[in-house]
Amino acid sequence: MIPPFHKTTQSSDHEGLNSLTVLPTGVFKTLSPVFTHGLALVGIVGGFALGVWLVWLLVIRTCKLKANIASDGTSESAPLLNPDQTGTNLQRGGLIDEGEQRDHTSTLLCSICAKIDFYKIFLDGIPEDEEIPLDLLSSILEKSYQCSFCRLISFHVRRTFDVGQLSSRRSLSDRMSAVLDELRLSSGALLSPTQISLLPPPHQYGGPTGSLGELSSFKGNSRVKNTVDIDLVKNWIKLCQENHGDECQSAWRKDGEDDRKLPAFVRVVDVVSMAMIPAPSGCRYVALSYVWGGAGTEYWTTKDNIAERSKPGGLNTTKLPETITDSILFVRQLGERYIWIDALCIIQDDLQDKLTQIHAMDLVYGLSYLTIIAAGGTTARDPLPGCRPRTRTLRQHIEVVQGLHLYVSPPRLGEALALSTWNTRCWTYQESALSRRRIYFTGQQVHFECRGDVFAEDIVAESKGHQFSTSFLRLSRREFFPSADSFGSYMEAVKQCTQRNLTVESDIVNALTGVTNALAIGFGLGKPARVFHYGMMLTDLHHALLWQHDPHTPRARRSLFDGDSSPWPSWAWATWRGAVDYMTEHRYVGIDTSSGEPSVAETLVGPWHIVDQSGDTMQLDVRRVSRIVSIPMTEEEKSGYSSPRGILDPTELTLSIHRPLEPGTLIFRTTSSHFGITRRGGEENEETSACLHHGLFNILSTTSSPPTWVGTVVLPLDPAPPTTLEFIVLSRTGTRGVYDEERLVNYQECLLHVMAVSQNEGLMERVGLGVIHEAAWIASRPEERVVFLR
Repeated sequence: MIPPFHKTTQSSDHEGLNSLTVLPTGVFKTLSPVFTHGLALVGIVGGFALGVWLVWLLVIRTCKLKANIASDGTSESAPLLNPDQTGTNLQRGGLIDEGEQRDHTSTLLCSICAKIDFYKIFLDGIPEDEEIPLDLLSSILEKSYQCSFCRLISFHVRRTFDVGQLSSRRSLSDRMSAVLDELRLSSGALLSPTQISLLPPPHQYGGPTGSLGELSSFKGNSRVKNTVDIDLVKNWIKLCQENHGDECQSAWRKDGEDDRKLPAFVRVVDVVSMAMIPAPSGCRYVALSYVWGGAGTEYWTTKDNIAERSKPGGLNTTKLPETITDSILFVRQLGERYIWIDALCIIQDDLQDKLTQIHAMDLVYGLSYLTIIAAGGTTARDPLPGCRPRTRTLRQHIEVVQGLHLYVSPPRLGEALALSTWNTRCWTYQESALSRRRIYFTGQQVHFECRGDVFAEDIVAESKGHQFSTSFLRLSRREFFPSADSFGSYMEAVKQCTQRNLTVESDIVNALTGVTNALAIGFGLGKPARVFHYGMMLTDLHHALLWQHDPHTPRARRSLFDGDSSPWPSWAWATWRGAVDYMTEHRYVGIDTSSGEPSVAETLVGPWHIVDQSGDTMQLDVRRVSRIVSIPMTEEEKSGYSSPRGILDPTELTLSIHRPLEPGTLIFRTTSSHFGITRRGGEENEETSACLHHGLFNILSTTSSPPTWVGTVVLPLDPAPPTTLEFIVLSRTGTRGVYDEERLVNYQECLLHVMAVSQNEGLMERVGLGVIHEAAWIASRPEERVVFLR
């Protein structure tokens, strides 16, 4: 075994880890640097996990040296190894294929890096109250041609960022924010506007995602070979089964129904007989998630070939793409018999079969024993990297620094997926989210992920006897579905799916059907067909209506399938192209604030009705939220806004127009009023104004002179909105602010969520969403009315 080569004060966190490896201590942590001429802020986070490769002789000599120093009574602060005492059989810096070694007798370091005692850092760590400044990012990039350690940093930066396109502070900041979001940077990470520094490890074992120094010692070579070790994968699955119990047995179901089975109409591939068969009752099967990358009529299952493929050996006559053939091979290697593959198990030219199967995706992926995720390819014709020989090339960027072999490790799971085509496709979100266990085939290595753990080929991190591992790899985990509450899970799913790509725009609702079915069933919300319409969560309609367009996305309707008889309603996010998100009320302070669940302190609409696909009007079962006010109530609270009450009678459910109401029309009672509109000052002069398609507008009361700023609304910029708009009340917020506090009284929950609407022949359409001060709304003398929102 290789002896440990660093010390830590958190030995308890290492219990149960494989003795061959000392896991990372988070020695390095990223601080965001300033790009050339101070124009840009770049944080180097996430995937830069520096691993240490030590020749066996050097490891032994280092440990002996430390023992000699201790026996001689030498001070701990003395150098542990003179940098000149480097070995002669060292690997050359640069990209080196597996097993290749060259002589490299000199180590080139810049003046800053040369002052660092890397041996001491790796052996003893960095004191908690100390940091070691490195340099500006621009300087590090410039020195990468002459300094080995700067070259390692530069290699990671160039792999993670497109440095050539980072020409402004804005573009750098946006890219950095995306990386931070993806990697879920711990709050313990420090950011500096001027330099990159080596930092002491945080108290949490392994450090936060985003640290520069996830350092490991290995045996003489890595576990990542030319092909994936099947026994290793089996061990990962076994550890999950033995240690995680119910947590990984039921990926999303909250109702305790563990005996749910695949419907009889679901087919699977029998990899032994190579035939399409109905899924045997209670069978254990593997599912596949991959990128089609275009049409595949030559291998799709159709009405013409389903009979032949249902016979033993029927699939042997078809030339299947490599992603599918490798997946079948991998299932055989695991010792499993069945796999579900959409292109084969769904009759692609049978619309009814497709719809039936699509509405069972929550079960197909939720009940799968394991899901193979082909994240290393761009089409179905790409192989699974590492499944067969010569399907992946092992290359590492290795530098010799003071005799130590340092390398930029393969991307951690979050980074690898962020760079993959698979992660850009809308359909793949639910395939991953609904699966209890996932095997990711990326270009560099294979990762395993379940609700309790994350493993990777290049890191020995498996532990036995612990329900959940403390491995630092867990910090690179992706978001899991569902979260603690149903609407929070729904909100995140909408955000994730709408920012991904679809070949057919009208597939947006179908691509989310597995998730919405899971939410309805798992949280006991009712039958999915009644809970969700047009992708909108009707049980929390007061929340679901509060979505916002991405400000950089034009307002344009989706192209619908030819079979759709009427356009989708304007109040549904699925109607519109591009990304949408749910934002807190702080959204109205600035257009580019972070997302978060909008607060609703009180529902001000009810009951709600909707016109269904048959043209009938049905009442919706929408959850009500009651306001809890402070005691004693303030005068403002006592005289606050009260919503109209009463049940709508049948005569109020029809509109006096000579045509029936279209499906998706919402009918409800509320109040409406008109306010002036003006563009928020300052936005027009920003560098990004040309990229904005939605902007912040001040809502102005026209009952005072001069007009008073009473609220804020987000509106599309093209075409420019009129100077006056009609608004309707939806709900009360749970916050304060974002209006003219000098003229209006500031108290808790004094804002109302309002929708800006346009009107045509009595039908209203959504134009934008904002907030208005309660007192200003009352002062405007709003009119009570029955709204037909289409």
